[in-house]
Amino acid sequence: MAFLVLDIEMTGPEPGWNEIIQIGAEFFDDNWRSLGTYLQNVYPENEEAFSVKSEEVHGLSMSDLEDAPMIYDVLPEFEKWLKKLNVGKPNLTNVIICGQSVINDINFLRYAYRNEKMNWGFSNKLIDLHTVSYLFFQILEKNGKVVPRSLSLGSVATYFGFEREEETHNALEDARLTAKCLKEFFKLIDNVKLK
Repeated sequence: MAFLVLDIEMTGPEPGWNEIIQIGAEFFDDNWRSLGTYLQNVYPENEEAFSVKSEEVHGLSMSDLEDAPMIYDVLPEFEKWLKKLNVGKPNLTNVIICGQSVINDINFLRYAYRNEKMNWGFSNKLIDLHTVSYLFFQILEKNGKVVPRSLSLGSVATYFGFEREEETHNALEDARLTAKCLKEFFKLIDNVKLK
């Protein structure tokens, strides 16, 4: 199955009130070879929900989004990009969605699909970096390795020697950082031996 590593920036934490304002993704084949990247800002319909607190996290202001398309234009474009890369597979049911605390991103994306009356064509398979980190760090710690206490993307990335280029959260940069960490965990699988 192919891997879609996804990161979404929102105006806040509540789907329905808050909205997607940036989608970043990297698409991989089943051997973790990158097939392409995607980054698109989205203009929110509900400007009232745009919070200063979320702006501090993602660094996007309303003026940054001024010329961005609305979600109803972005979702079909995003699917078209995915299907073009997912050669020979007419739908997206063979795509595993991956990310850091990815269920939150999926909830926002699903809400947007439902709100725009679009069919959710993705599989229900997901890989969450937060959960994978928790489990692997438990194993590594029991084997004498020093592991981070925090499971944030920044902490996990630092553990593997990666870091963000920017202070704020660009969705594509975070998707790419998440993918790098997931690939490192996949490499660790070969070193895990059960007694």
